[in-house]
Amino acid sequence: MKFERITVNPKQMDGVPCIRGARIPVATVVGMVADGMTTKDILESYPDLEADDVRDIKLFSLAPRRKIAWWYQRILDLA
Repeated sequence: MKFERITVNPKQMDGVPCIRGARIPVATVVGMVADGMTTKDILESYPDLEADDVRDIKLFSLAPRRKIAWWYQRILDLA
């Protein structure tokens, strides 16, 4: 599965996976979900996000590590 909305750029946020090139780390939104926030709550906190962004972040966080290793390889390729 490819995550089109999740980007990795070693020159931005030290290569931390972010959403659509914005400086919103995937881990931040995953933490919000873990804290029980709804998609509506998250979108109110980050108006630049879209519901599809939150959906992709949830899927990304649930994907097996071997399937999301692509982002790590992208960091190595871009470095």
